[in-house]
Amino acid sequence: MAFYKVTYNERHDFATVHNYGCTFRCPICSYKLASGAAAVPGLAYPRPERFLSADEIKDALSSVSPKQVNFMGGEPTVAKELPELLDFVKNELDAKTVLGHTNGSDLDLADLDAANVGLKAWDEDIHRFITGVEKEIIYNNFEKAANGGMELSANLIYIPELVDVDQVEAVAEFLSSFSGVKFHIMGYIPVPGQPYRRPTAGEMEEAKQIAQKYVADVRYSHLTPEQVRSLEHDDDRFDVRVIAGRGSARILSSPACP
Repeated sequence: MAFYKVTYNERHDFATVHNYGCTFRCPICSYKLASGAAAVPGLAYPRPERFLSADEIKDALSSVSPKQVNFMGGEPTVAKELPELLDFVKNELDAKTVLGHTNGSDLDLADLDAANVGLKAWDEDIHRFITGVEKEIIYNNFEKAANGGMELSANLIYIPELVDVDQVEAVAEFLSSFSGVKFHIMGYIPVPGQPYRRPTAGEMEEAKQIAQKYVADVRYSHLTPEQVRSLEHDDDRFDVRVIAGRGSARILSSPACP
């Protein structure tokens, strides 16, 4: 499993390198919505027909010389090419390197400037239920990266009666230990086959207010499945073109994060 596509946003001058595969098998993962894959544990979104070589990715990035490159997936740290590409982007293109989406499994990477970490839950049992991985590994990685000076943001999917406001508050309190960390609360988008509901607008506002007791910069999103599939219509950071690999000219991509 590796990188299969590179996109570029000309207006904001950032590129995104897309990875296939993840170290978690979360049944509530929204990537299943984007792909149409069935929401069952262990089933990823459809495998790309072809993966890109490191040289192909470097050529694509060199053709646009972006000021920032985001690596995302899936989970970008599963790609063996990542250290080589981080070195290339940082030291040859002189661009900012960002894990645009990561579950925090590996933040100890040379030439990495910033990361947007998806924290799944605070309670150990809930974390293991969702991810199959113990919570301590992820939170220790986050703490080590933050104390090492990495630019970090965090996000959490608010799922009523699973990752509820108590989890939002506990994660926000954890984040309060680190200066400058941004916190994004994402309203759960129901995945077919799962029993959880979408939070209401009032619940999202309540979650934000609770988190703001601990973290200064708190934002939330409360998207519908239809909005997720057409983000480029509302936010020009998602309006990208493919510069390597297969895909349409307008696709779902990550904005410049953090």
